[in-house]
Order: sequence, then structure tokens, then C-alpha cells
Amino acid sequence: MDSTGSTVTEHDRQTWRGECVVDCGWGRLIFAHTFPGPTAVADALSGEQPGQRDIAFYLHDPHVVLASSPHQLFLDPSHTYRLWFSEYRQRARGVPGVVIAPVTTEQEIGEVNRILKASGSVPVHEGFLENCREARTVRHLLARDEKTGAVVGTVMGVDHVEAFNDTENGSSLWSLVVDSQSSLPAIGEALVRSLVERFIARGRVFMDLSVMHDNEQAIALYEKLGFRRVPVFAIKRRNSFNERLYVAPEQDKDLNPYAKIIVDEARRRGISVELLDARRGYFALSFGGRRIVCRESLSELTSAIAMSRCDDKSLTRAILEREGIWVPAQIVAGSPDDNAAFLETHGSVVVKPARGEQGKGIAVDLSTAEEVEAAVAIAREHCETVLLEEYVEGDDLRVLVIGDEVVAAAIRKPAAITGTGEHTVKELIERQSRRRAAATGGESEIPLDEETLRCLRAEDYDLDTVLEKGREVNVRKTANLHTGGTIHDVTDRLHPQIAKASLEAARALDMPVVGFDYIVPDVESHDYRFIEANERPGLANHEPAPTAQRFVDLLFPQTARR
Repeated sequence: MDSTGSTVTEHDRQTWRGECVVDCGWGRLIFAHTFPGPTAVADALSGEQPGQRDIAFYLHDPHVVLASSPHQLFLDPSHTYRLWFSEYRQRARGVPGVVIAPVTTEQEIGEVNRILKASGSVPVHEGFLENCREARTVRHLLARDEKTGAVVGTVMGVDHVEAFNDTENGSSLWSLVVDSQSSLPAIGEALVRSLVERFIARGRVFMDLSVMHDNEQAIALYEKLGFRRVPVFAIKRRNSFNERLYVAPEQDKDLNPYAKIIVDEARRRGISVELLDARRGYFALSFGGRRIVCRESLSELTSAIAMSRCDDKSLTRAILEREGIWVPAQIVAGSPDDNAAFLETHGSVVVKPARGEQGKGIAVDLSTAEEVEAAVAIAREHCETVLLEEYVEGDDLRVLVIGDEVVAAAIRKPAAITGTGEHTVKELIERQSRRRAAATGGESEIPLDEETLRCLRAEDYDLDTVLEKGREVNVRKTANLHTGGTIHDVTDRLHPQIAKASLEAARALDMPVVGFDYIVPDVESHDYRFIEANERPGLANHEPAPTAQRFVDLLFPQTARR
């Protein structure tokens, strides 16, 4: 106990010094109202360590703190919400399929950091878990998929009584992150409820949290649970990680994630950015007398010839087949009899337009002549030439090549939902679609179209079916991210033969930046079948792999930091 009667560990004493500063792993939480004045708060923020992101919270006079260090600090554009526990209504049953538990092992910290980095958040530092074991100040929870055991979310809470003997008997919530790849609904709700109920058990009376003003999905969750806005402010220190919050040209809001990740990396290096058409992803980068125009990851370094090769799926396949790359059987769709003969030979086929992107017009695993003809008609809406391809069982693998390096590899999985026993298929699709849209800036959503209905009918379901608890259903056959697919990093597991084939294919097509799609029985096996090449791969899909860094390295090697 300290002189005020608060329980304080040795770790807390090292950071407190009479003013409350709590180590949250990703940075320090500075309780500004425990400090003697604005200058002391500004001084505390100046002690932010590299790789950490400090927050000063509960500021009485934020404008005065900013005035003391206007070039270093900025007002965080977040809202503060409070839940009075007397108004909290506990859920009758737990969230189906989700298990909440404290973080207890370094392996779990690794999984939590994976989710934090994938969402663009700062991971917790080495040694943080030991700090949590020593102190009761921080509660660090994780969510697991009850069926698979996979970690699918995390949240952190701070006990204000343990931190600074809070006379108001409060607590706060931080770092709520859900794995956008999980098909389970209501993971965030389960984490928030669990944290609230743990602090209620400790006798606390309220919980505060800070949420970005434009995070509509999170705000909707908090308001549903009874949180209400309160006039509380936070201040952060200017750094490259926070730059988008205080130096964001008005046009930046129109950039999609695939352009923004590159623009942000360029600005971090002092490269000039000129937005030519933000909505369409066009921008120009300039440095040292060199100017390069890009559309997302497609730059002037890719020649028109290379792009045209990549755009024509049948031509791409022919070039790579000559180079010894393994490809599935393929024909141009013809008469119904010709198409039926190809189907009979291979048992199941893929139908896709010869030109196109984002998975539009593609139908997978078609096994009847009627399905094939219907899919051909839809594909022709996107391109007059339609291809029929042998359907190959396996995982959908994306390999990203930049320069002469395989930068990332990831398994892509089709959009899927997991039953709760309470929600209809349509409700589950809509929930999952909202999560994917929020995680990708609106770039990934599950369409409620004929292809989705076809996949449901194949499982004897429709949109009104209440899906049984724990039952997972793929609602698309293709793993395209623009139609709700998810992506899972396997860079460290990629078989050398597939990496070698990818580098050879990039050289054959003369593509400086390219994403290759394969079907593989196992990413650690040498076996694969090439599907297609993408001249404008989405770099943001592979975070936390250093995709944007390697892309800017390619364009401006003199700025490389390796």
C-alpha cells in the first residue's frame, strides 16, 4: 500500500512517481488528472519510447497542454464513452462459439500481437506479460473460437482503483481488436461484456473508453451495450504512426486501403505525394528529381506490354506454360456440347471471363451442364471471351513478388459464416460482411447475389435458415477478397519450389510487381497449379508483411531502410 492506501506493485512504482502512468504494452496510459499541471503532462508525453504510442487521458485543460508543446502534441480525434454499471444488462446467455480468458502465456501474446498488427495497431512489447502477472492494474483478455481454439480477438482493461486509488471507483477499456478473418459473429461484444463483468465483480462502478469519431461499427456496439458520450479528451504525441490523425489532406479520405498504405509509407520517408485522382487510386510520388505515377500498386515501372499480358488470362497461361509453370487444363467456352464435353472430362470446372478483376463473373466447382451454361452467360457480361478451366481441389494461395523477392504469401479462404443457433443465414452474412467492410475500408463485402444463393442451395440452405451453432458454411466458392474472402499469412511456410516458380513467372511476364494465384494441396508441399496473375495486387491485404515498404524500396531505392 502507498501513502494514499492504493495497492501498488514494484512495477507500478517505477512508472508512477506520484503521477499515474500505466504501461499497457503498446505504450503508456497517462492519467492526466493525477498530474500537477499541463506542463507535467506534456513532459510525460515527451518521454514516449520508439515503437510505443502513449495516450494522455482525462485532461482538464487540453488546450493548455497543447499550447505548452504545439509542435509535438495533438488532440486525438476520438470520442469518449462511459458505461455506468448500474445500467448494464447482462446477456442471458454467452455469445455462442466464443470463449473469453485472460492472456497467460507468451504464445498467446504472440497471437494477440498478430491480430493487433494485422489491424494496424501497435503490438505489446516483450516482457509485458510478466508485468501483467505482477500487477492487478491491467486486465488483458483474449477471445478464442470455441471450435478451433484459434485466438480471434483481444481487449485490455485498466482498473483505476489499482492504478491511482480512484475515488470515483472507475475503470477503462483499451485495445479492443477482433480478427477480421474470423467468421464468428459478436466477438467484440463478448470481449466487452467479459471485461465489464470482471470489473463489476471487483466492485467498480463505471467503464470509460476512447473510440475514433468515425468508427461507426464500434460506436454502434458500445451504444448497444449502454455506453454514452462524455466530454473527456485525449492528447497524443506526433509521430509517424499517428500522422494520419493530424496531417491528413482532405483528399486522403477518398483513398482506398490499397493506395493509402503506399501513400502513408511514402510520406513517412519524406517522399512527396500528389493525389491525382484519389477515388480511383491514382497518385504521383516524387523524390530526388524522380517522379512515378501509380494506381495503387501498379506503377509506371510496369510496361504496357507486361500489363496487357497479365490482363489476358489465356495469354498469361500460355506464356507461363511454355516456361514450365504447372497449369490446369483450360479451353475457351464454346457451344454447349463443347462445354459439356470439357466438363465430362474433368468432372468439375471453373468458369471465368478472360479479362476482369476482383473476382467478378467467376464461378467455381460447377458440376452440371446447366450450371456451366448459366455461369458462362454471367461471365459474358464482363468479357465476351469466357474460359472454362479444370477445377483443382486445394487451398487458394496468393504469392506477392516485388522486384526479385517473394515478399508475402497467404492462403485465401472463401467468405464463410458460422452458425450461432440464433441467427439466420442472411443475418450472419450481413454481420460478417460489415466486419469485412470495416476491416478493408469498404473494399471487401459478401454480395447477396446468385452465386451466393447457389452456394447455399448446394448445402440445402437458404437466407432464412437459422444455422445451427458451430456449423461453418462457405457462402462463396471463390476466395476473392472483394467478395468477402479472408487472407491468412503463410510466408514462413511457403515451399521453396513455389517461391522459385513465382520468381520465374514474374521474370517471364516482365512484371516488377505481381500477385500470383495458385491452388495448392498444402502450402508446404512442392505441388501447385497456377491460376492467374494480378498486375495490381492489394498490398494492404498482406499486413503486417512489409509490402508497402518493399514497393517504395523498388520505386525509390535510395530511401530504403533495410
